[in-house]
Amino acid sequence: MSDLKRYIGERKKRDIKFAEGYEEGYGQFRIGATLRQARESAGLTQEELADRLKTKKTAISRIENHAEDIKLSTLERVASVLGKHLYVSIS
Repeated sequence: MSDLKRYIGERKKRDIKFAEGYEEGYGQFRIGATLRQARESAGLTQEELADRLKTKKTAISRIENHAEDIKLSTLERVASVLGKHLYVSIS
């Protein structure tokens, strides 16, 4: 087990607020990180992606860094512009 995983496990045990918000926060982080990675793999800057989506660079930055309450339709548009497919799984 990595030091980070051990730390997270211990923190969840002693900090109920951290434990309650961890999964949601981590999920939002993963969405933003995945979108950033896809954008970079496509060789696009945030500004170039924003232009293709007819939005502003700040909107792309906000999505990549704080992917909270992002609409599914927005994720589909981003994926399409990046030449990717969006898959949603409920488990």
